[in-house]
Amino acid sequence: MRIDFNRITVKVGSNVLTRCDGTLDITRMSALVDQIAELHKAGMEIILVSSGAVASGRSEIQPDRKLDSVDQRQLFSAVGQAKLINRYYELFREHGVPVGQVLTMKESFATRRHYLNQKNCMTVMLENGVIPIVNENDTISVSELMFTDNDELSGLIASMMDVQTLIILSNINGIYNGPPADSASRIIREIGQGKDLSSYIQTTKSGFGRGGMLTKTSIARKVADEGITVIIANGKKDNILVDVIRNEKASVKDEGLEYTRFIPSSEPVSSVKKWIAHSGGFAKGELHIDDCAKRVLMSDKAVSILPIGVIAVHGEFEKDDIVRIIDSEGHSIGVGKADCNSGQAREAMGKHGKRPIVHYDYLYLE
Repeated sequence: MRIDFNRITVKVGSNVLTRCDGTLDITRMSALVDQIAELHKAGMEIILVSSGAVASGRSEIQPDRKLDSVDQRQLFSAVGQAKLINRYYELFREHGVPVGQVLTMKESFATRRHYLNQKNCMTVMLENGVIPIVNENDTISVSELMFTDNDELSGLIASMMDVQTLIILSNINGIYNGPPADSASRIIREIGQGKDLSSYIQTTKSGFGRGGMLTKTSIARKVADEGITVIIANGKKDNILVDVIRNEKASVKDEGLEYTRFIPSSEPVSSVKKWIAHSGGFAKGELHIDDCAKRVLMSDKAVSILPIGVIAVHGEFEKDDIVRIIDSEGHSIGVGKADCNSGQAREAMGKHGKRPIVHYDYLYLE
């Protein structure tokens, strides 16, 4: 299968950019910049999602008193983000490649207007040969509204920017069919849609990041379902980015190069549905539907959520807010953009001949 690399998102994790003591690994960072600059000069548009701000700040400042986890994260990221972006700026400048900083928060993806504003900003940067370097704004993000980690953020960015490929660089070679430390375990080279990985994935979190392989596979699945190829590779390996891309383009693959590829869906997903797919965390309310409505929704037909099939409306929401779709057993089956407010939805539910509460064009089934 041929993979396009005209526009890619590269996510670099904390465990790639940090040493054992938690400080920033400048040598590794420089090596990754060399690779990205090489690909950029070859004509690729690259969006870099980089962790490392907290690690960068940790090595720069020693607090006078013991801080709780939130204060610590805010202090280290505030100091470290300035140091991190300056380091990237200097390293890329050696290659004559301009970069720009994009700090974002989960709330910035909650409304279509903010979402498109971010997309426009990065599109303009790419059109002018600038590499966007994206990170979460940890200094003002509150815990309950933070991204799970930068894996989640990279998935959102990849989807928003209509990239062909998302490359997640971790500190292991990919997804194994057993514990990575076990010599009998082998890399799963390709993962198709619907493949059950629950028996393979460990739930432990990474040493310096907030997520782990469970988060990576969950994000990879969602992004691949939207038609984007996802690759998980070892960012600590020399020349890994260039080698992976060269290998994917080759007619004969180098089987000695280990990484995992998630095969993308062949069915295209519209830009607005991509936004809706990643907006479930911002749902303002719930539409509970009956079994008949669920059966129709799960069929091959393109159908909207009509009031006749809605049995309950929970929460308060306005027109154009995101709502979650719940079946009769209480399971979430999708998300959508409401075409009316919650009061109008309650008034119309159960009735024939009313306008859709969620139109098919703004509905994403999970």
